[in-house]
Amino acid sequence: MNQKTTEKDFDIIIIGAGPAGLSFACSLANQNLKTLIVEKSPISTINNPKADGRETALTHNSLKILKKMGVWDLIDASKVSPLKQAKVFDGDSESLLNFDTKKSKIDALGYLVPNNLIRLALFQKASKLENLTFINDLSVDDINTNISESSITLSDGQIINSKLIVAADSRFSEIRRKMGIPSMMKDFSKVMIITRVSHEKPHDHTALECFNYGHTLALLPLNGDISSVVLTVPTDQADEMLEMDEEKFCEMTSDGFGGKLGQMKQIGQRFSYPLVGVYAQKFISTRFALIGDAAVGMHPVTAHGFNLGLRGQDILSNSIIKAIKTGNDIGSSIVLKEFENKQIHLSRIMYFGTNGVVSLFTNDAAASKQIRRLVLKFANRFPPVKSLITKHLTESKKSNLIPF
Repeated sequence: MNQKTTEKDFDIIIIGAGPAGLSFACSLANQNLKTLIVEKSPISTINNPKADGRETALTHNSLKILKKMGVWDLIDASKVSPLKQAKVFDGDSESLLNFDTKKSKIDALGYLVPNNLIRLALFQKASKLENLTFINDLSVDDINTNISESSITLSDGQIINSKLIVAADSRFSEIRRKMGIPSMMKDFSKVMIITRVSHEKPHDHTALECFNYGHTLALLPLNGDISSVVLTVPTDQADEMLEMDEEKFCEMTSDGFGGKLGQMKQIGQRFSYPLVGVYAQKFISTRFALIGDAAVGMHPVTAHGFNLGLRGQDILSNSIIKAIKTGNDIGSSIVLKEFENKQIHLSRIMYFGTNGVVSLFTNDAAASKQIRRLVLKFANRFPPVKSLITKHLTESKKSNLIPF
């Protein structure tokens, strides 16, 4: 990896060194391509990412992709927590949707990994690539593409050319806007508050999702008697929850889970994230593609944002590798359309389906409560529906869960 460059010509320019951008660079590691990553943040923020409270729930497909890239073995195995079971509750009713691996062909529904450890592993892999150059502390002021080439203008005036530009610069992507690609934004007017807690009783690697009236409370089981608690509240209640003393916060959290885990103790910092969903109207333009949150920024309720982004970059890299093998232009419309056609259908279903779930399960109107209770009961008691949901959430071909 080079951190400074005077070169003006690359095969691919990636804008953004988050998980999507880094994973895309890693996916192209064995190709004879000169790749540049432009990241406006300093190198210190990506070579040593700090804990941010977030746990990423990796699906089986994401695990497969990370292994293929040679990234999975760089993650500390002791920090990976298998998810054996998941339970969804609706308020104070008896409505429950339960998923379990005990009678299935898979060993886990998914794997919980701290977000910063995934970022670190991706950077460690990318930093060893000889064909990859980093430019940090500079932003992209302008971008130009045409049928034969593309280029960016950096904030220091440098102009760099390439065959393809890929934007991975967050759900609020400036590059997406500069390319004239419209997006739909959904402000949920909610804030997600995350912290780690210890608890008296074991969680048995079971995730809990409680759609309580007025807020949503989730528990992600980590190794040991430790969990990540995710509280989602209306924006006007966020400060109150962030400033609440630890004892009161933990008492509220324990009560929210019906005392199933006993007394809780906060052992980590509280982090907060405003919830805004984003969906780009298209994922490609002339010699240009969107990946990661720049293409689709998901609500975290189904824990699929990272997985969707990882899948998208994998599809794009496979399309590029195919073009290289057949001697085709890696930035051609044929290559980019192949990527978009494969990624946009699933992402559309995931994004709008997730928003539908959020709308139904966070609406406290009497009619909505009744509908979601019926939905949970039906899904839990009807085997084909339950199996379909499980395969969708785990991205595993081997799930075949047997209801209990």
